[in-house]
Amino acid sequence: MKLLEDRILSDGEVIDGRILKVSNFLNHQIDVAFLDKLAEEWKRRFEGSKITKVLTIESSGIAIGASLARALGVPLLFAKKHKTSNVNEGVYSSKVYSFTHEEFYNVVVSKKYISAGDSVLIVDDFLANGNALRGLIEICREAGAEIAGAAIAIEKGFQNGGDELRKEGYKVESLAIIQKMDLNGIQFRAE
Repeated sequence: MKLLEDRILSDGEVIDGRILKVSNFLNHQIDVAFLDKLAEEWKRRFEGSKITKVLTIESSGIAIGASLARALGVPLLFAKKHKTSNVNEGVYSSKVYSFTHEEFYNVVVSKKYISAGDSVLIVDDFLANGNALRGLIEICREAGAEIAGAAIAIEKGFQNGGDELRKEGYKVESLAIIQKMDLNGIQFRAE
């Protein structure tokens, strides 16, 4: 999606050749109107899918997920990174490695909010190796829910997570796929 690619080039910052910082519009300070435009594009790409829920992991995926859920007219559900006093029993869980934070999280979703009757669209801000997506897929499988696909803002194509998931049969719709990224700049995958 050229709109997102242009925004990455104008406002993104490559750190150490491996981290793309988009904090000023996507995942710290959030340009809500911009997210709504991304959501409309995903809505178009998943047209005809019978989606009942949007699922993400806290915290960076929540704003994107809220825009997408609103566009689709379905609830947003997010996996918590730690059990809390209000979500401490009756949960589906999965261990997820965070590329950004370089640590493992045990993410949980209450069994009250996801079930075999659901068709779930997973959403996140970034896709690198696919660890977060795989964790959410595992939770959906535990619940018996159908996986409609994954809506990703920015995919690091050079890390192959998205390509591996596509080979496994998952519909992964990334709005910007970075083929190469270093201190000299960013190259996007041709669509």
